[in-house]
Amino acid sequence: MQLRYAFRLYPDAAQQAALARAFGCARVVFNDAVRAREDARKAGQPFPTAGQLSRKLITEAKRTTERSWLGEVSAVVLQQSLRDAEKAYRNFFASLKGTRKGPKVGPPRLKSRKDTRQSIRFTANARWSITDQGRLNLPKIGAVKVKWSRTLPAVPTSVTVIKDAAGRFFGSFVIDTDPAADQARMPETDRTVGIDLGLTHFAVLSDGTKIDSPRFLRRAEKKLKKAQKELSRKQKGSRNRAKARLKVARAHATVADARREFHHQLSTKLICENQGIAVEDLSVAGLARTKLAKSVHDAGWSSFVSMLEYKADRYGRTLVKIGRFTPTSQTCSTCGAVDGPKPLSVREWTCTACGAVHDRDTNAAINVKTAAGLAVSACGAPVRPGAVPAQREETGSHGLPAGNRAA
Repeated sequence: MQLRYAFRLYPDAAQQAALARAFGCARVVFNDAVRAREDARKAGQPFPTAGQLSRKLITEAKRTTERSWLGEVSAVVLQQSLRDAEKAYRNFFASLKGTRKGPKVGPPRLKSRKDTRQSIRFTANARWSITDQGRLNLPKIGAVKVKWSRTLPAVPTSVTVIKDAAGRFFGSFVIDTDPAADQARMPETDRTVGIDLGLTHFAVLSDGTKIDSPRFLRRAEKKLKKAQKELSRKQKGSRNRAKARLKVARAHATVADARREFHHQLSTKLICENQGIAVEDLSVAGLARTKLAKSVHDAGWSSFVSMLEYKADRYGRTLVKIGRFTPTSQTCSTCGAVDGPKPLSVREWTCTACGAVHDRDTNAAINVKTAAGLAVSACGAPVRPGAVPAQREETGSHGLPAGNRAA
């Protein structure tokens, strides 16, 4: 299983300039590849192959006066940019055929030098290394200072250098882990739990535990509003506007990092304590079109469930998703009678069939667990087999860290 470990980088002024050149060269090669394929499409000719593009856009381009500066960066960075363009076209064609999961994607677009997020990737062919002093030695860039918060469990296969919208640099290492070793680290347990996700409480467990929603965005709204107002008053194209934009980006990055850290801590705790976990397959995209859109996005349910998915797959746990139309809030968890829909203002109700008094969220969590087929495990029976595999693009350690911590 592949995971990503991200660590904060602190390049000096000369290294930042070298990284800026690498970002620019990778962007130019990507745009040239998109133009070449678009020109071939308009002319009715077959698309050029990856080898033809590499020879024309990199090898031969370095010999010309207009593109001679491509030789100032590592050739591996340029080759990886071509691979990114090729992968973008494969995803686009697979989306047209209907063989790609998820929403439809459009054709690759040209990258802009004004994009707030830049990235380059170094594979093993680039001969990058980690020095004895703990620095990341990158070809034609130098030894970059790294803030290590943990040791890498294995030798990385590649590293991606990322500059985010807030102007921070990160090194994202790809690690191949041993599933057997990961599962051996987890404590043995036969506990199972059902989770009801909400807004008042971020999560309510079937055992009655309620986890409050931190509401990171709501708490930072005053600061964000002030920063956004200052940005809107700056003249476009001015340096003061660039500084104000960076201030807004840093405020949003603080909120995103805090939310991501909360999701990781909670998902890891649930995975460690339970062998089987049941959640509801919520339609987040649909809920985001209602008047609760800001609160739904602030909660970040999709990100949290994705973390549960790949961690369950990594550590040998079982994650079961139940249908979003299952009437968990309408069903009595004691007798199974369906009592009908209720407005959100009703937080406690009494079953008309058996007279049991239910907390709305706790009752829903118990029904989620029952619908997933995990309730029988409370007396020691094995949980429902078959873990849900984690998506490759969602795998990682803790994403981008907050501040100096590798989350």
